[in-house]
Amino acid sequence: MIRDVVILGAGFSGTLQAINLLRHGGPRATLVERSARLGRGVAYSAAHPSHLLNVRAANMSALPDDPGHFVRWLQERGKGDGASFVPRITYGAYLAELLDEAVAAAPDRLRIVRGDAIDIEPGDAGDGYAVLLADGGRIHADAVVLAVGNLPPHAPPGLDPAAIGRDHYAEDPWAGDIADGLADGDLVLMIGTGLTMVDAALLLEERGFRGRILALSRRGLVPRAHAPGPPVSTQLGERPPIAATALLREVRARADAIGWRAAVDELRPYSQGMWLAADADTRARFLRHLRPWWDVHRHRLAPEVAARLEGMRASGRLDFVAGRTLAFRDGAAGVEVDWRPRGAKAIETLLARRVVNCSGPLIDLDRTEEPLLANLRARGVIRPDPSHIGLDVDPQARVIGRSGRADPRLFALGPLTRGAFWEVVAVPDIRVQTWNLARRLSNAHWIGGEGL
Repeated sequence: MIRDVVILGAGFSGTLQAINLLRHGGPRATLVERSARLGRGVAYSAAHPSHLLNVRAANMSALPDDPGHFVRWLQERGKGDGASFVPRITYGAYLAELLDEAVAAAPDRLRIVRGDAIDIEPGDAGDGYAVLLADGGRIHADAVVLAVGNLPPHAPPGLDPAAIGRDHYAEDPWAGDIADGLADGDLVLMIGTGLTMVDAALLLEERGFRGRILALSRRGLVPRAHAPGPPVSTQLGERPPIAATALLREVRARADAIGWRAAVDELRPYSQGMWLAADADTRARFLRHLRPWWDVHRHRLAPEVAARLEGMRASGRLDFVAGRTLAFRDGAAGVEVDWRPRGAKAIETLLARRVVNCSGPLIDLDRTEEPLLANLRARGVIRPDPSHIGLDVDPQARVIGRSGRADPRLFALGPLTRGAFWEVVAVPDIRVQTWNLARRLSNAHWIGGEGL
């Protein structure tokens, strides 16, 4: 019987898992977090007021059984309505308040431990687990939930962080000091052209940087903007084909008829099921050929954010290029970067006063240096998913180890499970995942006929 659940990570996934366990009358929960960002995680705590949610507030309730919860919260505070793209720090405050209310309502059933979990071992009595903390502490758990969120990105190809001065290389794109020491004549090179780059570019502008920003990625694709007003209402008659080439033809045909944004949106009810049904080769082809296009159309920008980026581009302060980095050489004036433009054979060199790593979260578990995951991987408790974009779990989010068996008391949530579920990196997807797991751990999944 599961009486005590330890949740490792108090970002969106972990916080919501703890709250849902309480709401379902489930087992006692211990939430372990090493930072001071309880309830927020990196996404909602390291943000600047100019960083907006890329989903309208109407679809951002943390509670799947109460879709209007976040909108009511906003309206009560005069901070927006259902059509608003609100600042991410506002959403972080919402999550933190939910957590505070949960702790206050049931202090005997939810406790918070500030610490750094570094390993999980079998319990002393032979049942459950012992969660080991960096300070030597141990916490007993009948079940453990890994909710560590996105992992830090790798260094760009050709860059050795140890060989580049800290003033010339920003490993953390959300650090408040990425504009420190820059002059208006400087060039900042951003590795990556996705949502992380958008955050960093806006932060530089807010900090007063008026120099030039060059954002580079393999294809140079930039997230699209949400269309003004409500989403276009579309409906597919049946699930699209799973084969990558057929899917591409289908989406292109729909895009010609109704536009790219609507074509991608109408796939949302099917995308997770299509991923689950796809074989390894189809998934690999999707990741190699279609993922970049899917990402820029699926994870879109608030219209006001897109307008600011366009203003920076039109003024010559922001540009996007496609290519690969090859080498980085540190010098007194900055970093010399050798890179090859996409489709070209010649190598070009540029001088950047600062390089900012905006390449996005780490996805290969075999390359992570996160102590907890590295220790579990070394002992075979966890393993990478076949696509190497997260860790391996079964459809019930139970972790699969080196043996190939799913552990009935070790679970994972959020972006780490994208290899199994694909669409599990945004609030609308994670809130359902945490809700379902909380119901199973609380034996509430039998209510309403489920499982009968």
